[in-house]
Amino acid sequence: MSSASWHARIACGSEIGAGFLVSERHVLTCAHVVRGSGAPITVSFPHRGDVGVVSAVVGAHGGWNGHGGDLGDLAVLELAHTVPVRPAEFAAPDDAYAEPRPRLLVYGFPKGYPEGTLAEYRATAAQRIADEWVQLEAWSAHGQPLAPGFSGAAVTLADSNRVVGMVSAAARASSGVRNGRMLPTSVMARYWPPLGDLVPIPGHRRPAKERLRALVDRAADTGVARDPERLYRDAVGPLGPPVPPEGFGSLWSAAWYILWEVDDPDAVTRLADRLAGLLEAPAAPAPPKPGQPGEPGEPPAWSPILVEIDHSGAGDDQLLVEVSAYREGLRHPVGSHTLPAGRVRAYVQERVDDAFSHITPGTDELLAFVLPRALLNWPVARWECGADDPTPLGCSYPLVVTDRSRRKGGLRHRLARRWEHLDDGPATVLHRVECGTEEKPNKLWGRLRRDGADLAGFAAPPRAERAGPDADVTHFDVSLTVPVPVILWPRTGCEDPGHHDDTTCAGSDFLDRIAAHVEGHAPAELPRTILTLREAAEASDEPDTHWARDVQLLWDDPRCFPDTPAAHHHSPVA
Repeated sequence: MSSASWHARIACGSEIGAGFLVSERHVLTCAHVVRGSGAPITVSFPHRGDVGVVSAVVGAHGGWNGHGGDLGDLAVLELAHTVPVRPAEFAAPDDAYAEPRPRLLVYGFPKGYPEGTLAEYRATAAQRIADEWVQLEAWSAHGQPLAPGFSGAAVTLADSNRVVGMVSAAARASSGVRNGRMLPTSVMARYWPPLGDLVPIPGHRRPAKERLRALVDRAADTGVARDPERLYRDAVGPLGPPVPPEGFGSLWSAAWYILWEVDDPDAVTRLADRLAGLLEAPAAPAPPKPGQPGEPGEPPAWSPILVEIDHSGAGDDQLLVEVSAYREGLRHPVGSHTLPAGRVRAYVQERVDDAFSHITPGTDELLAFVLPRALLNWPVARWECGADDPTPLGCSYPLVVTDRSRRKGGLRHRLARRWEHLDDGPATVLHRVECGTEEKPNKLWGRLRRDGADLAGFAAPPRAERAGPDADVTHFDVSLTVPVPVILWPRTGCEDPGHHDDTTCAGSDFLDRIAAHVEGHAPAELPRTILTLREAAEASDEPDTHWARDVQLLWDDPRCFPDTPAAHHHSPVA
């Protein structure tokens, strides 16, 4: 049986291309070869006329769609039935770049060659174009150039007939340039995981590769697989290669990138161990559907990113900003800097992005701003995610604020006890503090203590509800020191906080509306509930006037922010 019998001719409407058999029922080719809308696809094997013409369908693809770039130009054809043809065999991808450069053969079907013809090429260099393609150049100035009909053809080593890639593009004949592009097998396997089982991986033991593949398969349908970029960063560490610009379309894509592109062999072990740990850990409860309360006793598995802002003491306009991330009970510092108030937003945007590489994969991120009391009404939820992403932070992540004074001493201890009772307590009830209330602060203190309030709602922001400059204690101060675990208010409140006509008060309208969304919910779920409201406001017809646009949520479950020392990257203890 010919060792080249696995070469295939692909027909899809008027398009003719090449392909190659990789299993008894799967053929690889370029996605652009089979792009014909609704046209039947047929596959034949020129070296095995006895097999006949076999119909096929696209079983998987690399994401190429013909618009906005050529990445992912791979299609996996599933034959209508198995064929008695021995599949192609693969060389290590690096074999194509050995010195001296080996001669590469390509078997395609240009116009006038229905039976196929050969072209001789070599790789220009191991360096890839856009981290996707290897450039091919003609072996000699004569012979068959790459042309339409070669797309999807296997690129093989002339001396062994083993596959190192697939032709994906060629220079136009009119240009006089005899070169093209090859999609190397190391890139193809990112898009179709089964190919990774066929391509040799130099420098990695096969058992380690098989273990990783098995773990990726187990994780595929779980929440563990939803953030491959984060798992990749965990495996390669802060000094490893960055995530490619196009990101990873799947967990396998990230795993294969580590297997082939990352020089550190321990990165494979770190990724496998991390996946094993996440898969063996007790599953975090699924979030409740919008409008449904969470189950008591099952707080979400939050992974907090902490942004702490305080007056630095270096001047009225100078603020100390510290960003850290919690992982497995340890706080990992990300950045710390003293800045003028006007530069805080940009610094936070940059450091929050960095912090995501430290939080636990498979858990829900929670962005928490720890602020001095005078800054609790800062519009941090409206800050953009970054210079290139205008989405508000509060519409991208669950985002909360908390008062610095509640993170220490007896107040923190009392707050922790209140949260412990909340898990098994009755349904949440909103305790309202109306705009312009005549209730004295000490009476409010007594009411909140007597009722065991777990959720307080203010009709006006802290700066508007204060009784005056001579007041020692405000209603808002009282709610913080009771302490009420969760507090809500509109960042922009009623324009006349001194009035007593609640029927015309925007703040009272806010409390009526917010109560319908938060009462009956587990307090632990409220960051996610408020995220949903902020998203709805941003997507509304009139986002600037939506009642939930500026909702501020003060939420600080001490169990999510353990008071542990920061983990230092170079400490043997950490």
